[in-house]
Amino acid sequence: MRQILVVGGGYAGFYAAWRLEKRLRRGEAEVTLVDPRGFMTYQPFLPEVAAGSVEARHVAVSLRAHLRRTRLVTGHVTAVDHAHRTATVRTVDGRERDLGYDVLVVTAGAVTRTFPVPGLSDAGIGLKHVEEAVAVRDRVLTGFDAAANLPPGAERAQHLTVTVVGGGFTGVEVFGELLALSRDLLRRYPEVVADELRFHLVEARDRILPEVTDGPGRWVVRHLTRRGGLVHLGAQVLSATDGHVVLSTGEEWDTGLLVWTAGNASHPVVANHTDLPVDGRGLVVVRSDLRVGTEDAPVPDAWAAGDNAAVPDLASDVPGALTVPNAQHAVRQGRLLADNVLADLRGGRVRRYRHASLGVVATLGRHHGVFQYRRLVLTGWLAWAVHRAYHVLAVPTWERKVRVALLWASAAVFGRDVVSLPGVGRPRAAFVAGGDPDVLVPRRLAADGRQRPALVTSSSGRHPSAGPTTTAPPTAPPTAPPTHRRSA
Repeated sequence: MRQILVVGGGYAGFYAAWRLEKRLRRGEAEVTLVDPRGFMTYQPFLPEVAAGSVEARHVAVSLRAHLRRTRLVTGHVTAVDHAHRTATVRTVDGRERDLGYDVLVVTAGAVTRTFPVPGLSDAGIGLKHVEEAVAVRDRVLTGFDAAANLPPGAERAQHLTVTVVGGGFTGVEVFGELLALSRDLLRRYPEVVADELRFHLVEARDRILPEVTDGPGRWVVRHLTRRGGLVHLGAQVLSATDGHVVLSTGEEWDTGLLVWTAGNASHPVVANHTDLPVDGRGLVVVRSDLRVGTEDAPVPDAWAAGDNAAVPDLASDVPGALTVPNAQHAVRQGRLLADNVLADLRGGRVRRYRHASLGVVATLGRHHGVFQYRRLVLTGWLAWAVHRAYHVLAVPTWERKVRVALLWASAAVFGRDVVSLPGVGRPRAAFVAGGDPDVLVPRRLAADGRQRPALVTSSSGRHPSAGPTTTAPPTAPPTAPPTHRRSA
């Protein structure tokens, strides 16, 4: 039986495997999918996760729940030797092993593109994964918590300052959503006033949203500015050390949150650790039928799609144009790739990928949005409604569609979720602190300035972690102040 290996479970990989499952004949081939996460992330909803409008788990589509005939391996592909039809995989337990295959499908996706900006790796956070969106939301909420307890000054101002770098769809959407979230939070934090909020959007080019024409792009800038946003065009971040942002224009400020969405880069494994042909950006070179290689020199049994592939855009009038890395193309490429793999296995004809854009739509926060399809432009509430209608239909599986729709309905009645869970990243912190009396109950200062033992609440007068002991009768007065003892 032929072995088909799918590298990556994002849009293209998930839809390719899903379609292969449905159309493969029994015993014709076995599909194996390798992905480190075990779920497909519906990335267009991440800005709304960051703003508390969508539950984090609702944007994660379980691979095991929906790919029931696919062999799933949770791990990272670290190298591909296509000449010998072998991929090296590091599983979640840290072990490496080789997987053999007959047909290779490369759908590893892209990673956030970063630059050697001082302080960026310490201060910045991306927005490609669910945990990043949750962390962004928590940073905004904890920033309000901290500012509410601080006097006016630089430290308080930094907690109330948010910086988003990148004026593409992801950057603009998360900027608009966080603006809306902050305005909602003002009603819950009477200690904070609107004039204290500082939201900066930084874009290196002289315009935002390159996927739309100039008119809608300028409208978005004016709209965000009216809502209190500060948009910096033609500016690059030179430094972000300790949260101090310095721009090429000379502007600088301290920020409590730095979200980096300045473009995509090819997956490093695809770019550097395979024997497949790649272009100057590290993208896999593919033909219009999604087979790896060129029209004159195809690579047998290798296919690629999605953000890690340089797919020719046959719908464009520009010579040499490539499809843009978005969900519209990745989903359709994944489906066509599966059909072409099956056609190739059965000796049939493969088809070329051609897809004209269905339009572009972006949310800018609740009841705010922008939509463009050719010359048709919608803004405001109607565009926001189009955004929600499109994405609730586009998110895979009916189960996820229903969950998201119900959540939106409840949010319209009860408001967005503003619960912060910063401790999720350190789940053992409270448990560990419980074993340290100096952390659990700080020592008090006596009148003479010396530390004296804090009171304890256990009946034995010992720290609960000190183990069993013989306790005095309740009526026996203590002969000395109770003391803490650390466990061995």
